[in-house]
Amino acid sequence: MPIYEYRCKACCHCFEALLLSAGDPSPQCPECRCADVEKLMSAACIRSQGIPTGSGGFKEPPCRPSG
Repeated sequence: MPIYEYRCKACCHCFEALLLSAGDPSPQCPECRCADVEKLMSAACIRSQGIPTGSGGFKEPPCRPSG
């Protein structure tokens, strides 16, 4: 279930909404209740498994939590 980011075209308020399926209609603005909203491009989250070395590679962290 993806969370999408929207901006209201009437009041320019930005908000996030959880859509349960791709067929769900666009949500209403929580500020002004306008249904004229646009979906925004969200930044991707990238997670590495190490520490950047500065040369484009990664090294193991000095201490890993056990568990």
